Amino acid sequence: MQINTITTQPYNDQNPGTSGLRKKVRVFQEQGYLENFVQSIFDSLDDIVGKTLVLGGDGRYFNRQAIQTIIKMAAANGFAELIIGQGGLLSTPAASHIIRKYGAYGGLILSASHNPGGPDEDFGIKYNVGNGGPAPEKYTSAFYQRSLTIDSYKIADIADLDLDTVGSTQIDGLKIRIIDPVSDYAELMQSIFDFNLLKQSIGSGYITLRFDAMHAITGPYAKRILVDMLGAPADSVINATPLEDFGGGHPDPNLAHAHELAVLMFGPNAPTFGAASDGDGDRNMITGSNIFVTPSDSLAIMAANARMIPAYAKGLSGVARSMPTSQAVDRVAAAYKMPCFETPTGWKFFGNLLDAGKITLCGEESFGTGSDHVREKDGLWAVLFWLNLIARKRQSVADIVHEHWQKFGRDIYCRHDYEAVEIGIANGIVEHLRNQLPSLPGQTFGAFTVKFADEFSYVDPIDGSVSKNQGVRVGFTDGSRIVFRLSGTGTVGATLRIYLEKFEADASKHDQDAQDALAELITLAEQLCEIKKRTGRTSPDVMT
Repeated sequence: MQINTITTQPYNDQNPGTSGLRKKVRVFQEQGYLENFVQSIFDSLDDIVGKTLVLGGDGRYFNRQAIQTIIKMAAANGFAELIIGQGGLLSTPAASHIIRKYGAYGGLILSASHNPGGPDEDFGIKYNVGNGGPAPEKYTSAFYQRSLTIDSYKIADIADLDLDTVGSTQIDGLKIRIIDPVSDYAELMQSIFDFNLLKQSIGSGYITLRFDAMHAITGPYAKRILVDMLGAPADSVINATPLEDFGGGHPDPNLAHAHELAVLMFGPNAPTFGAASDGDGDRNMITGSNIFVTPSDSLAIMAANARMIPAYAKGLSGVARSMPTSQAVDRVAAAYKMPCFETPTGWKFFGNLLDAGKITLCGEESFGTGSDHVREKDGLWAVLFWLNLIARKRQSVADIVHEHWQKFGRDIYCRHDYEAVEIGIANGIVEHLRNQLPSLPGQTFGAFTVKFADEFSYVDPIDGSVSKNQGVRVGFTDGSRIVFRLSGTGTVGATLRIYLEKFEADASKHDQDAQDALAELITLAEQLCEIKKRTGRTSPDVMT
């Protein structure tokens, strides 16, 4: 195997965000851009020679070309084995499982998650460590620092590999395994949930369902599990073929982007259960007939009912949520005397808690839930969890949600996203908020009196690491909250997310529309951050 060392120039913008490096495809196609970042990762890792690397992605545009390049670079840098999903495909949770199952050193996942795909859209790459989870900040910081000084990369002079045929290939000292991307994951799901009960409930017609794969990675997984293994009709899975541009759609599972599913679920002949997943398969949207379940409520309901699931029958060691996620799960944890942790946004923060056995379930308001079965959020796992609940409780989605609110109260919640805000304006908004923090406590705004106002900082209870500047919080004496945070998942400008939450104990008020119930908080949030004044916009781009 001939190994070439190629001289290169560093780029100054390869700082991984919340979940890896995300840029426009055309940026990744610039000379040496992908190679620089991959070599920076390899250079920053200890003792990779002779180790196993997992490789796969969500099938978006540039996925295949990037994988061929990474294969050659992994060979040149001394890896002994590559495990690659057939066709270059692996969902993010499946990749996490495969890293763990086969004891791999780590993995490279090629995805920009819920961002659009295509020649003019987004691409991404992230490194997952040996526990199967996203690289912690000490790793991503090292990748970035190395990228600023890199002057060469190594690449093997070998032919492109056949990615479409399952089997093993040996190239000098490198073993390459092309695996079925679904089988290991499907086997894991079968070990967690009651597949016999699900098959019976679907076969009898008690459960009817529709799953929207959004032309993204979960199509083959949903077909295998929901249709082939559980017996759902073939048309239960829609938009099931992964496409490089996601069929021109935006693979973000919410009511706006999963429009076809939303129309069905809020129509006259809705199935029992509807769900969608995103580009790389780690997010989920849960709906029932004429009801949408917020991700915050979904996490809380899972925690309250986990013992009904075979894998969690002995109970949970604890739960965790990201800071902007509603406090609904906190109420469940308090009622069942379970530990409950509040972390910054980003799944990597759950990893230490999961590895230490401190928590079993965790979730984020951004349509992500998961458990200790992998170290990523997991869209299809959440779908199967809900199906198992419906089958065990013999209740509709709406009845399960309303029963939960009756017992614990409802945390009325919504998120407003202002997308692609010019960076200078976005940073100015955050600085404006910071300047107000000392004077806010004690002030009264209409019905709300400020109890605390701060910028969230997290001390990891396992390794003691500190993560600062994780979002501005304004809490009120009645338990309501407003949270402001700049998102790190976009590729153009910055997204300002405003999270709004109000607790309602009165069951007669549980069916309020969130936007109506939170109207006063929404007005106050816009007043505090001056988003409309500073951007000239009249409304959010997305409301969830």
